[in-house]
Amino acid sequence: MADHRYDVIIIGSGAAGLTAALNLADTKRVVVLAKGGLAEGSTAWAQGGIAAVLEPGDTFESHIEDTMVAGAGLNDRRTVELVVEHAPAAIERLASLGVPFNPTEGEGHDRWHLTREGGHSHRRIVHVDDATGWAVQQALLAAAEAHPNINLVADMAAIDLVTGRHCDHYSGDGRVRGVYALHRPSGKVALFTARATILATGGAGRVYQFSTAPRGASGDGIAMAWRAGARVSNMEFNQFHPTCLYNLEVKNFLITEAMRGEGGILKLPPEAPNGGHRFMPDFDPRAELAPRDVVARAIDHEIKRLGLDYVHLDISHREPAFIEHHFPTILAKLLTLGIDIRKEPIPVVPAMHYTCGGVVIDLDGRTDLPGLYAAGEVTQSGLHGANRLASNSLLECFVFGEAAAKHILRSWDDLPDPGVVREWDESRVTDSDEDIVVQHNWREIRRFMWDYVGIVRTTKRLERALHRVTLLQREVEDYYGNYRITADLIELRNLIVTAGLIVRSALSRHESRGLHYTLDYPEMLAQAKDTILVP
Repeated sequence: MADHRYDVIIIGSGAAGLTAALNLADTKRVVVLAKGGLAEGSTAWAQGGIAAVLEPGDTFESHIEDTMVAGAGLNDRRTVELVVEHAPAAIERLASLGVPFNPTEGEGHDRWHLTREGGHSHRRIVHVDDATGWAVQQALLAAAEAHPNINLVADMAAIDLVTGRHCDHYSGDGRVRGVYALHRPSGKVALFTARATILATGGAGRVYQFSTAPRGASGDGIAMAWRAGARVSNMEFNQFHPTCLYNLEVKNFLITEAMRGEGGILKLPPEAPNGGHRFMPDFDPRAELAPRDVVARAIDHEIKRLGLDYVHLDISHREPAFIEHHFPTILAKLLTLGIDIRKEPIPVVPAMHYTCGGVVIDLDGRTDLPGLYAAGEVTQSGLHGANRLASNSLLECFVFGEAAAKHILRSWDDLPDPGVVREWDESRVTDSDEDIVVQHNWREIRRFMWDYVGIVRTTKRLERALHRVTLLQREVEDYYGNYRITADLIELRNLIVTAGLIVRSALSRHESRGLHYTLDYPEMLAQAKDTILVP
């Protein structure tokens, strides 16, 4: 494929990437690369909503405090203040783009219905039924498609960032000049160059066997940035959503936290000892509205203690009309599986949901590498700390997507031309006749990460995981060096790098804080420190 030169490259077509594109495109030529379809990323899967101070009596200080408490003191207060204070304006912009937030029902905000989720002290979640992310994705995509300066390219799997190592005149300055990407339908590798590149690739949920994330959430941006020389931070903090549907046929179906916010209760299933018992008050006075790490650990504890496959989440005590109005997507989906949530409980288990760590960025979305920015779940911005507060994730995408775009525009004259970059060279590789290696290793990584690096950890389990990661990484790099690139191989290579970063981070934290809970160090240290890994 031919070379492609743009002003700015954005890798990822979700909320962060499209927000950045729309803020740049009035004066810059922008290309947005999506690994699969343009709407296949995590944004479209987000059921919950977006947190903002909109209710009378609520304050920025309260939202900041809730975020810091959920984050177990590891948050960067400057980041939290930036995001919280920009939230109402971000909501207004989305509404102006046509996001049809649910209108008010008489309480709270005078325009939109506000729901409440775990860890929040007020109702402050605007939403579109139980499919907010899909509505946001559609609105942003429509605006981007309508803009003449934005080129949206689907089915482009990013392989590696282009740095001075890839230039005719070698440079060790670390500056990012673009990206090599595989056009999946043709199998050809294209070179994209630009003055600035923004990573908006999402998280690494698929490192784990059970995950609510889409298949493409394989840690691509984190692994690419690490290989290029950027620091990553706090990778041990993986948020497990407490309530993923337990169903052997349907994987990854999330039951929104808003269901607990609107009165859903967690109970032991009838076949368990003390069946029907509401167990969350045994673990936390906030019961079902405790932060996600608390709820996930409680469910995990009960499942392991009693040898269960799942627990029950029950909203059937609410009026049928209320359920139909607030949870139409979940109701419709579960009816196809023979579960009527108006009359019966939902079997649920925890599942990997959100990557709280990632590529280190500053308040302008800048990484360590000149010319490389990042926004959204791929980053460690300081917003989430040791545990993300519900409905702060989409918010981070909007604020940092805009922040990165604005910094690029302010700094445009200081961003050099990418220069001459070498073509992708595959002259010394052959087609693989061993695809089973890729599939087997993919399954093995996700299984041992679930068993050894899950909700509750021990040093012995983490050391076993590190041993396996090290062996697999050598095997995968050998395979990568000998065979022609495929989309599955790209994801496997990134998965194993990301898994290694998670395990190394977890081993280095000798305390239990937020989402990182280890039986060997059950206490929390007095001082909160980020885990920072340097390539």
